[in-house]
Amino acid sequence: MTTNITRRLALTAPTLLAAPALAQEAWPARTIRMVLPYAPGGATDVICRLIADKLSQRLPQRVVVENRSGAGGNIGASAVARSAPDGYTLLFTNNGHAVNKLLYTTLDYDPEKDLVPITIVAESPMLLVVPSSRPWRTLEDFVAAVRAAPDRYTYGTTGGGGTLQLVSILLLQAAGLRMTDVPYRGSGPAYLDLTAGTLDMLYDASASSLPLVQSGQVRGLAVSTPRRAASLPDLPSVAEAYPAAAFSVWQTICAPTGTPAPIIARLHREIGAVLVELRARLTELGVERIVGNTPEEAANYIAEETRRWPAVFRAAGIQAQ
Repeated sequence: MTTNITRRLALTAPTLLAAPALAQEAWPARTIRMVLPYAPGGATDVICRLIADKLSQRLPQRVVVENRSGAGGNIGASAVARSAPDGYTLLFTNNGHAVNKLLYTTLDYDPEKDLVPITIVAESPMLLVVPSSRPWRTLEDFVAAVRAAPDRYTYGTTGGGGTLQLVSILLLQAAGLRMTDVPYRGSGPAYLDLTAGTLDMLYDASASSLPLVQSGQVRGLAVSTPRRAASLPDLPSVAEAYPAAAFSVWQTICAPTGTPAPIIARLHREIGAVLVELRARLTELGVERIVGNTPEEAANYIAEETRRWPAVFRAAGIQAQ
């Protein structure tokens, strides 16, 4: 009897071991959702849709983008974190992923524990712009004027720890400036006030601000990245004068923790190929550096970004809601 059982186990073992592999090889067998936790229309939305379209061409199933905005990106991120870890629900997010635990006291998910990054997609500069009607021609001119009149001048943000707010706070702290934060629902309304001269400064994605600079509607003073941007070689990096103010907009693609390693590896491989295909288009959109690093490198990248912000928020008096 024992011999027969042993023989049957020996015959069936290869089949049992192959079952998980076969299940993984079958992925993807249905549509993949890529959740974007922000409203449509921004630079992150554009990049997300480009990547989703290319992935749809490489995979045997479609990748569809689902905008689920609200609560600084937490509504969409929470939905992904609580979804089945089967590779069919992904999160496409940005810098906000590294600060949400500092901004919200009642998150129903843990960005570090419940989501695993597949890769960092890209890094892009933000452009510091001022009204063309102002006399400021350089960053030094701007800093001198603001420093001489604390709280007189205004800067636009979208609040809630968004990139417009984060990059502005870094500059104010590094340069020792005091300005009034004017919140907007998006950069579009802020530009209306900036071009009208009722807003004094705005930091925004270069893809949005560069056309206005080129048309003369606003004036660019500096880029936020640690080095000058290849697309804007004549503009200094803010880090040339204030190294602590350096800032890059980055995006990452994450999956729920527990997603099988072979699926993560396949996604990483396919996304890397897509980024190569999209290099020229992403450069046109203001991307300075395409990253495409490994999941481990992406996790370290996000951890380093996360460690950066607590001291900044304390100095700015920003408290969790």
